[in-house]
Amino acid sequence: MTPNLRRITIGLVLFAALVAIAAPALGAGEAIKGRLIAVSPEGREPVAGVSMIVSQDASEIGTGVSDEDGNWVVTVPSAGVYQVALDQGTLPDGVALTDPDADELPNVVVKEGQPTTVIFRLGPGASSAVSNFGRVGSLIILGLKLGAIIALCAIGLSLVFAVTGLVNFAHGELVTLGAVLAFYFHGTPAGPQWPLAVAAVPAVALGGLFGWVQDKVIWKPLRDRRVSALAMMVVSIGLAFALRNLILIVFDGLPRAYPDWAGQPAINMLGIQIVPKHLFAIAVAVVVLVGVALFLQRTRAGTALRAVSDNKDLAESSGIDVNQIIAITWVLSGTLAALGGIIFALTETVQWDMGFKLLLLIFAAVVLGGLGTAYGAIVGSFIVGLTVELSTLVFPNELKAGVGLLLLIVMLLVRPQGILGTKDRIG
Repeated sequence: MTPNLRRITIGLVLFAALVAIAAPALGAGEAIKGRLIAVSPEGREPVAGVSMIVSQDASEIGTGVSDEDGNWVVTVPSAGVYQVALDQGTLPDGVALTDPDADELPNVVVKEGQPTTVIFRLGPGASSAVSNFGRVGSLIILGLKLGAIIALCAIGLSLVFAVTGLVNFAHGELVTLGAVLAFYFHGTPAGPQWPLAVAAVPAVALGGLFGWVQDKVIWKPLRDRRVSALAMMVVSIGLAFALRNLILIVFDGLPRAYPDWAGQPAINMLGIQIVPKHLFAIAVAVVVLVGVALFLQRTRAGTALRAVSDNKDLAESSGIDVNQIIAITWVLSGTLAALGGIIFALTETVQWDMGFKLLLLIFAAVVLGGLGTAYGAIVGSFIVGLTVELSTLVFPNELKAGVGLLLLIVMLLVRPQGILGTKDRIG
């Protein structure tokens, strides 16, 4: 076995160990799940933000909220017969049950070790008194939430490119890793079942650790051998496939929600329907982004990082330890990606491919803001987030991710270096 192959094998084994911490808990258990789809003459539309309540013998077992794809899941303690109710008060404007009396399924049988899928039939309904202002306001909040999450993930990807020249396609798996580890520490019987705020700490720390190990085991040896940027990008694509499927094997394909945050009804603020956890996600992300900006501007390590990203040879000749700065960048990248994954899962669900689903939007934000610029990544992220969500005013919900990619194409045609990038960063 060659030294490089041995290093790559060690890195994959470490990643497997981090994910497999939760293997006994994540691969087992029972759950009730479903997907809410409104069927109308115009087509099929996923329904988000609807509360689902699971009970047994008149005792509430858990609640779930449908995500942007209409998916929802509620874990149950054991096999048995449960009741599943749809809260009609949380249905969006213009959507209703085809049978208003069929809002509860009284006898849902859950078998041991198997998830059970239930179906509620939805279609066009009477319009509620939701104004255009309220709808646009709700979409702006969702756009800011999505933009903040993308920004947390995009900064690390952009900084890694700035200091190493690597376009890392495995970055999405760092996002998923943070969410999966937090779910283990927070939401499984085999884990310590800490509150999510506590569970996020070791999950984020392990994400940063894996970022550092990934560089030491894989990327630094390739840099030392002067492997081309294109070849390293291909390696990252293969690494992404390997890590994603490893997570699938351990975590399984069933989406799961953080128990403490699974069911939150929307509240009305100035005529805008807002889910509280979306505001919490925005607030946490903004605080962290400000902290990253202060780190880059006010600390010696941050100044050195910016110097290396501007001119690696000049920075090295001035006494900066470039390898140490690269290692710090990878730790920062893994930490922010893991935190972004936790916040993303908090507002949606934990899924084995959630990082991959977010990756294209992350790339769009990085290129839009300017490759290699941390502040450009932040600006681009919020533009992408708002554009994607507000596009649903015109386009079907299924096409909104495509709108973000269309924005990327337009930017590449008009200004290839991005909003805050300079021409010498590209090509």
